[in-house]
Amino acid sequence: MDDEALSPLSLRTLAARFVDRPAVQNFILGVILFNAVILGLETSEAVMQQAGPLILLLDKICLGIFVVEIALKFFARGLGFFQRGWNIFDFVIVGIALIPSAQGLSVLRALRILRLLRVLSVAPSLRRVVEGLVSALPGMGSVFLLMGLIFYIGAVMATKLFGASFPEWFGTLARSGYSLFQIMTLESWSMGIVRPVMEVYPYAWAFFVPFIMVTTFAVVNLLVGLIVNSMQDAHHEEDVEKTDTYRDEVLTRLGELEALIKSQNDSRKN
Repeated sequence: MDDEALSPLSLRTLAARFVDRPAVQNFILGVILFNAVILGLETSEAVMQQAGPLILLLDKICLGIFVVEIALKFFARGLGFFQRGWNIFDFVIVGIALIPSAQGLSVLRALRILRLLRVLSVAPSLRRVVEGLVSALPGMGSVFLLMGLIFYIGAVMATKLFGASFPEWFGTLARSGYSLFQIMTLESWSMGIVRPVMEVYPYAWAFFVPFIMVTTFAVVNLLVGLIVNSMQDAHHEEDVEKTDTYRDEVLTRLGELEALIKSQNDSRKN
């Protein structure tokens, strides 16, 4: 075996090809789902009494597999590993699981279930959903700002109009804001809040109905529209990428075919 076959570059190439293989990715997905079941079983006292040591051992094995995967990816890509957001996401999730849970940090044991979120980085369909949501954040920020202005105006008005008679709902800006949020979600808004207020202020509907129309049916649907558009853009970009990849493969095959035909013609002439 020559030195080139053992060079770091060749080993990195082999590692990159190994971790990117569909079979390896499917195996990691299976380990993630299996680990999620293991972490769920840890919440059962009866199961832990019967098979606690085995479950903890399986959990450590799953974590070890994740660590090996991250190490292989880092070895294969070097510092370029951190240029991809999903790699950073996986690194943080696995890093949290490695933090000791003793001495007041037992809450970190509960955070181990975050390993299930690694499904987002392994499953392409889920990655598209998250990427579409992230691409919608700039537009969503503007909508959230508009929502905040509407809530602030509504909270000030509600506190001044209804705070004296209903201090538990509208006594302060914070209480008014929370009550208006409950009204926006349409959770017990009529019988729970608005109708009792209308018994004291008969024309209170003139405030609450427009607020619901603006927030629930206009602004919230605007958020949904932004997310849907981002999802469609993400799917379109994926289709374009697949088309470009297929075109490159066809051009490569045509080039190889032309080279083969040319070599055959040259051999016949000779």
